Amino acid sequence: MLLIRNGFVQKGFYMTRFEDWKLTRRTAIKAAAATAAAHTINRSFADNTESLSTVVPMASDKSPPSPADWQAFADNLTGELLEVKSPLEICKSDPKSTAAQKIMEDMKNPFFLEEQPGATHTTGWVNAFDSQVSSQAVAVETTTDIATAVCFARDHGLKLVIKGTGHDYLGRSSAPNSLLMWTHKMRDIKVHEQFIPAGGNTGAVPAVTVAAGSRWLEVYDQVTNQSGRFVQGGGCTSVGACGGFILGSGFGALSKRFGTGAGSMLEAEIITANGEILVTNEFQYPDLFWALRGGGGGTFGIVSKLTLMTHELPKSLGGFMGNIHAKSDTSYRQLIKQLLDFYPAINNEHWGETIKFSPKNKIDLSLVFIDLSKEEVQRIWQPFFDWLDKHPTDYDWHIDIMAVPFKDYWNIDFWLENYPTLIQKDSRQGQPQGQFWWKSNDSAISEYMYGYQSRWIPQKLFESPSKLADIFFDASRHWDFKLYVSKALAGAAKDAVDRDRKTCINPSVFNAAAWVLMQASDTNIFPGIPGYEPNIAYAKSLAAKVEAGMRIIRDATPHAGNYANQADYHEPDWQKTFWGNNYPQLLAVKNKYDPERIFSTHHSVGSELCG
Repeated sequence: MLLIRNGFVQKGFYMTRFEDWKLTRRTAIKAAAATAAAHTINRSFADNTESLSTVVPMASDKSPPSPADWQAFADNLTGELLEVKSPLEICKSDPKSTAAQKIMEDMKNPFFLEEQPGATHTTGWVNAFDSQVSSQAVAVETTTDIATAVCFARDHGLKLVIKGTGHDYLGRSSAPNSLLMWTHKMRDIKVHEQFIPAGGNTGAVPAVTVAAGSRWLEVYDQVTNQSGRFVQGGGCTSVGACGGFILGSGFGALSKRFGTGAGSMLEAEIITANGEILVTNEFQYPDLFWALRGGGGGTFGIVSKLTLMTHELPKSLGGFMGNIHAKSDTSYRQLIKQLLDFYPAINNEHWGETIKFSPKNKIDLSLVFIDLSKEEVQRIWQPFFDWLDKHPTDYDWHIDIMAVPFKDYWNIDFWLENYPTLIQKDSRQGQPQGQFWWKSNDSAISEYMYGYQSRWIPQKLFESPSKLADIFFDASRHWDFKLYVSKALAGAAKDAVDRDRKTCINPSVFNAAAWVLMQASDTNIFPGIPGYEPNIAYAKSLAAKVEAGMRIIRDATPHAGNYANQADYHEPDWQKTFWGNNYPQLLAVKNKYDPERIFSTHHSVGSELCG
């Protein structure tokens, strides 16, 4: 069978452009050294049958690939076919060696983790999963590589796993006995002064196109540092810009101003289950485009390229940071009530980030604000400060307010000169000069989950601050939790809300004024590595605390819904919780473009039918 779509020819399990045939038909097994975590499979597959056979077909009537099939597959790649190894292997075989100690240090670096096909940012989750290494990976370099690999996996019934940067709390970037689609090398970024989606003829807007392996820090550098614009993305600099973040809705610190990343999506290039390369937008394949805007990564196909609208740059960015300690349970309950009573003053497009409630009767404020001066912020908060001053025997408190030019948000030189303790420069030899991450994100690097539950909080509950204060106080007796101002859309800018209403996100988000996360986890824990194993009894005890605390919040918020990218692995009624009444339509799109369930991840659309 020969299939031609969008200038491509498909025959058997490979796909290529006619004009690129001579350029792209070269062996994928190059002599260049692979990364320390991966070994290029020898061009002669005769001696590697055992290694290749570790990729096993899912339950189906399709034949597993023979060595000759693997050879033909590799010959039709631009990228490399890799045998994947965990970077932690040395820590098993020679745990006291200098090399093992170095690897353990490297595992604290988010960019190192992304450079290894056999590593992910989340190492496991008690009673859920342990991160496991795929047997082989395709280090794809082109859209054609992705299409080739999809057809190969489909024709042989192989399980596909997709990893861009490996930022996935639910373990969806790894699986044993699978073929990994590793998009790390696809890093092209193009800024458009005016962009019109394919098939359209009006309404050009500034935009940026990002390839499947791009990280947000690289995108911010192009869009903000070099072009003076803003794109709605992730707060963590090493999160992937073209993958699960956007496809799973994509809330960031400034979503009350700019909405979700999915709402900013203008166009997507996607490889579907039959190997077709489709350009989707509101004019072409609009049903698939709608599903991609929040329907989940790795669900409807593999997105190789996204185009996102960019926005006018805010003038200033500020931080509002501090803590308030109540000296008794009674005063803490009253403090919560007073803060919730004040909350409408910051439930708007100027504010984002978190308020943390602790069992130790303490509130930590880690908020950001845009386009407000320090004096304006002081005036907004003065009624709350005055209330605290009237109760000097009940509370100890301290607040710092800072403001910087927004244009310097991702300028490493600015932070190193003015606030060096807030960032961590990637000091490894040969790394880009501007590569850094926020120190506050250290807790998400090589992280093992004990308990992780979340929920949108309806705006209606904030209309009864005394009742909500009782709920939050009771929940805080079990474990601490964070209230995210920006990960909900009640109070958001109207244009942002209008864009997001065109996505498939659960409509309950538009009635939610905040999002709550209760989490217990540790870093530097690696299942199966001696000396770094999780303490399962301890893990389960903390998971129980999270369950008890969040049960109080869940019971008070029936049908509230949740943000699919950051939810419990065991989320009950997840179809309705993540997508509400949009789920039946999403399932219809899934059935249309992937009827055989080639793409299936944990709690993804249609996964309940995969057994």
